[in-house]
Amino acid sequence: MVDSPLVRWTVALLALLSFSFLGASFAAAQAPPADTSIPTQIPTPPPTPNNSSPAAEAQRQGVQPFNNAPVWREVRSGAPQTTTVVGRETNVLIQSQGQTWRTLRNSDISVFGGWALVLLFLAIATFYRIKGTLALHEPPTGRVIERFSRLDRVIHWSTAITFSILAISGLIMLFGKLVLLPLIGYTLFSWLAILGKNLHNFTGPLFSVCVLMLFFNFVRDNFPGPGDWQWIRHFGGLFSKHEPPSGKFNAGEKVWFWGGACGLGLIVSMSGFVLDFPNFDQTRQTMQISHVIHSIGAILFMLGAMGHIYMGTIGMGGAYDAMKTGYVDEEWAREHHAYWYKEVKSGKEPVRTGDPRAVRRSPA
Repeated sequence: MVDSPLVRWTVALLALLSFSFLGASFAAAQAPPADTSIPTQIPTPPPTPNNSSPAAEAQRQGVQPFNNAPVWREVRSGAPQTTTVVGRETNVLIQSQGQTWRTLRNSDISVFGGWALVLLFLAIATFYRIKGTLALHEPPTGRVIERFSRLDRVIHWSTAITFSILAISGLIMLFGKLVLLPLIGYTLFSWLAILGKNLHNFTGPLFSVCVLMLFFNFVRDNFPGPGDWQWIRHFGGLFSKHEPPSGKFNAGEKVWFWGGACGLGLIVSMSGFVLDFPNFDQTRQTMQISHVIHSIGAILFMLGAMGHIYMGTIGMGGAYDAMKTGYVDEEWAREHHAYWYKEVKSGKEPVRTGDPRAVRRSPA
């Protein structure tokens, strides 16, 4: 089992997030119902030449002083007015659709997205409690072969580090007011939010470059191959004694590569550029739509990453060693990637052998 400070801090952070959401939901359930005795406001009639002319406005101020509802009705209409500021939408003071976007962000996206993350974390924790670390069925041979080159590992860890920074800072911005603010107070949360926002803005373009490098470096081994459908039918052997044979990457890793790293990576990158660079003169509505797409894509990305991180660390013995040292034991390759192991042993795929001491022994 991989037992490192990084794993322990990750588990502690996710556990804190889970309990915070539970506490917030309980508090919302205990809150008193809203007062519905207040009568519904009578809607203001639409503007017409009779009620919006300067003469009608002067008469209204005499009969109904301080009644500026027609003024605000015109402001919130979104109709272009006159301004000396040059730019798109500078002649629109208030965009009413912004309130719709804010409500969607603080309700559906935050609530459903937050609970999806919490429930998946609890499901993974329950699965690990029952199954533990998936170990080898046979003892290691002591002979190791190279699975990932130094370039493979540099690209993978660069993508993983930038993704982690974006995920943590994104969670702070999306759930910070609900989860962290009651715990750490306004001062510390304001510093944390500013730091998270700047890290998110500057790390986003780096992550996009890493995703591009990840695609070109690993795409060759992620096309559909023999055994993929059988691997999917048997859920990768999670609920059986033996894992179906696969190539260098199994069907689950290929789905994560195309749907997660490439598909969702492209979605969050493109929508992130729209949000990160408003100097491209995009409208507020364009940025609001991009934010909704970015938030949903990022939550789906984090959901998939949780499963990927679990299987790559404590879920499967030897998987973390492969990306840490670049080498795996021959028995590990034979049990988890039988087709790739046969290609290596037959000489179809040239790989280097290494020092067995480079691979830390995983539990058998």
